[in-house]
Amino acid sequence: MKITRDSMRSTTRGFERYYNPDVGDAIRLDTNTNVLGSNPAAEKFLSTFSARLDNYPNTYSDHLRDALGELYGLERENFIAGSGSDEMLDLVFKTFSEWGATSTIPTPSYTLYDYFITMNGGSSDFVDLTEDFQLDVDAMVKNKSKIILIPSPNNPTGNSFRTKDLEEILSRAEGVVVVDEAYAEYAEDSMVRRVNEFNNLIVLRTFSKAYAMAALRIGYAVSNMDVAGMMNCVKIPYSLNMVSELAAVAAVKDQSFIEKSVQMVREQRPYLMDGLRKLGFHPYPSDCNFVLAKSPIDHKVLVDGLKKKGVLIRDFGRKRRTENCVRMTVGTKELNDMLLEKMAEVIDEC
Repeated sequence: MKITRDSMRSTTRGFERYYNPDVGDAIRLDTNTNVLGSNPAAEKFLSTFSARLDNYPNTYSDHLRDALGELYGLERENFIAGSGSDEMLDLVFKTFSEWGATSTIPTPSYTLYDYFITMNGGSSDFVDLTEDFQLDVDAMVKNKSKIILIPSPNNPTGNSFRTKDLEEILSRAEGVVVVDEAYAEYAEDSMVRRVNEFNNLIVLRTFSKAYAMAALRIGYAVSNMDVAGMMNCVKIPYSLNMVSELAAVAAVKDQSFIEKSVQMVREQRPYLMDGLRKLGFHPYPSDCNFVLAKSPIDHKVLVDGLKKKGVLIRDFGRKRRTENCVRMTVGTKELNDMLLEKMAEVIDEC
């Protein structure tokens, strides 16, 4: 028997591989990771780490969950830890979604939401953001979905959603509301410390962005103890390896690098946005370590031109609501100056 795509699970036959550019030695401003380099506390831990590798890690990453509880003033049992926040997303659907269920997501937002919904046998109810990229509360709760996904700050637009809108959706929703806070360290507001106020709130966090530990694949979810307990019953045991867990504990206990990283972004983001405006871009307001901007020339010409000059940014120009837009990571002043210089060269060449 020849194995073809018809042999795949019906919900996955249309899948394509995720964004995977040929990087070479290019400067990466396309993934929104921390431009200041690896987390120093995690690096220090890894340089001295020694353990028996024949033993399993802690089943539910209790050391990390204890450290997170201390950081946020919550209990160990408020947390679920795993291999990246993408595992946490998948876990939400495995725990709370039935085959054929509809989940609601705003658009534009994180492209992998629809992937996880479809993979778990569901369908997506796409709800347009308003003209200023805020939530349409009535539309978000209209279909009474069992799962509502909301990234705040939002990727790729960069803005945070209004707290009052999140609160209203939580109060009116008939299922769980997932607030994905992958970039929340850079923003003013967070829902993490409020998980015990709402019986349907799940907050997702990651160590891949501000913590500068993307290579170790560490993420976690936060909720009230009842919901977190349900998710931990479904979660794959041992999914977070021992090395990653203990490196994350070291990083959580030393917040100085996070504070330095956030301060750098808050200083450099307006500098980058001002430089973009001078080149004819229209940058959108951002609470993140990245900026979405409408390009003054064709988006593909810009992205391809920068790639030839050794710089990668992300192209969103073919997607609805972000037509002719590109997204770039906020760098140090030196990186921002280099990016703006290369952009000016590409524009001049056009």
